[in-house]
Amino acid sequence: MTRRKLPIGIQTFRKIREEGCYYVDKTPYALKLIEQGTHYFLSRPRRFGKSLFLDTLAELFSGNRALFEGLYAEDHWNWSVRYPVIRISFAAGRLQTREALEAHIAAELEGNAQRLGVMLADAADSHLRFRALIQAAVARHGQRAVVLIDEYDKPILDNLGDKATAAAMREGLRNLYSVLKDQDAHLRFVFLAGVSKFSKASIFSDLNNLEDITLDARYSAICGYTDTDIDTVFAPELEGFDREEIRRWYNGYGWLGERVYNPFDVLLLFQERLFRAWWFETGTPTFLIELLAKRHTFTPQLDALIASEQLLNAFDVEHIATEAILWQTGYLTIVAEERLGRISRYRLGYPNLEVQSAFNEALLAALLPQPEYAAQQALPLYQRLTQLDFDGLKAHFESLYASIPLDWYRNNPITQYEGYWASIFYSHIASLGLDLSPEDVTNQGRIDLTLKLDDAIVVIEFKRVEGTAPTGEAMAQLKARGYADKYRADGRPVYLLGVEFSAERRNIVGWAVERA
Repeated sequence: MTRRKLPIGIQTFRKIREEGCYYVDKTPYALKLIEQGTHYFLSRPRRFGKSLFLDTLAELFSGNRALFEGLYAEDHWNWSVRYPVIRISFAAGRLQTREALEAHIAAELEGNAQRLGVMLADAADSHLRFRALIQAAVARHGQRAVVLIDEYDKPILDNLGDKATAAAMREGLRNLYSVLKDQDAHLRFVFLAGVSKFSKASIFSDLNNLEDITLDARYSAICGYTDTDIDTVFAPELEGFDREEIRRWYNGYGWLGERVYNPFDVLLLFQERLFRAWWFETGTPTFLIELLAKRHTFTPQLDALIASEQLLNAFDVEHIATEAILWQTGYLTIVAEERLGRISRYRLGYPNLEVQSAFNEALLAALLPQPEYAAQQALPLYQRLTQLDFDGLKAHFESLYASIPLDWYRNNPITQYEGYWASIFYSHIASLGLDLSPEDVTNQGRIDLTLKLDDAIVVIEFKRVEGTAPTGEAMAQLKARGYADKYRADGRPVYLLGVEFSAERRNIVGWAVERA
């Protein structure tokens, strides 16, 4: 098996093919889209290969057959016809004013005009120049135009912390995209890709012929790598790796079809030969962590959220549903679908170990005044858990809560919500990458948290009590509802752990452990 160049950071199809890089053939998806429709929209998290797929489409429609040698499209595409391709990208830079947005659009349109050999009309408005560009390209090349728009939503997402600016960006983009409906007769193919899935009423109100393939199971693997891709295309890179560990760390993203890996993770893993949170470390938005903290998000529940399709689509400047933004940005994925008549409900959860551990580490930093303390205590926590040192574990968390200054409670409203204590407890453990099941369902109710270790299973119940004395309610509930029964046949010993928090003492007041 011959090792090839890893295309890290390369989003140009031509460069990948000419430099002999690894390439996962996505042309079957491209041809299926072209054969079955004309106007498409796709939402995928960042660094999932959207830009590369758009570039592949551009080279296909441009008729550059040599680049497709040995790929599916080589023998299944009419290379005698070349289409004028208009490409608009908002990937580069950060636009922070409406004026900057209009200047960027003007530069993109001018660049396309020069490449296509047409004159760009000197119109006052960007949508008029865009319309003129399409018409001129069609007249010059004798074929209907192809329009590919990359990171269509980035000017909005970059400004979500400032609603007025984000709204201004939305209006500017809506003005531009309205041309795609108006010029339908001149368009052979349209593809818009981005991270978010804004409601059609907010940004695509006039574009009702846009087919959303985000949750189409047939295109679940249109971006990203599948297990088969890892085992075949990247087979030369697998030597020395535990294949199941690769899967546990990086697989799991799903859009109702085949599950995939984030390409960035896989490529960095094979280059560095090291398991790390490669994708997460490239830029988790501060805005997202701050939003979750502001909304008093109960972190154990993040791995067990239930959402409707309407809720997942409820993404707009004025209202961003927590479930929607976490799903669209890739920190949660669809792990199960439930049909209730004509209604679909989706259970969301972390896609893999990378996201679970790194995301909870970031959340923990927002929950604590001194996040470095928790980071320093990660190894001792892991040792106490794996050694089933429950006394040491109690002392560990008592020390952690005691490290939070009184002024933090006085000045930070995040400490006032009931789930604060349990959120710290959960996220601290979840950041270690252990096998955790929050909101664990049994026939008697939901277990707050189940921790599965190599040598034992720990079933945990949290309670917030009034006053400063333990009540025993947490352990009583664990026993009364028979929560351990679910795991008795597992073979590992099962331990019950009841934890009670006192807001008055700002610490643990009840800690009961029993072997079930």
